[in-house]
Amino acid sequence: MTKADIVAKISERLGLEKGDVQATVETFMTEVKNSLETGDNVYLRGFGSFIVKTRAEKTGRNISKNTTIKIPAHNIPAFKPAKVFVEGVKTNNEAK
Repeated sequence: MTKADIVAKISERLGLEKGDVQATVETFMTEVKNSLETGDNVYLRGFGSFIVKTRAEKTGRNISKNTTIKIPAHNIPAFKPAKVFVEGVKTNNEAK
């Protein structure tokens, strides 16, 4: 499912114009992104949490030069689904 598919479904269900729904979805995504960039997590009850995780410093290898490099500690965005979300996916989808 793409962003356009989400906009179309919301527009169809609520009877709103696609342009208005598109602006709402874009604003939502921008606000989540801005919040994570400032270090604030986003909690959506019943859906999940957008959180900032810190990856520890580690040693890696540059295969082409056969050298060891240090990868510094850094933050990454992550999504942790709510328990009810996980259960719904587990019960409504069969494993492939």
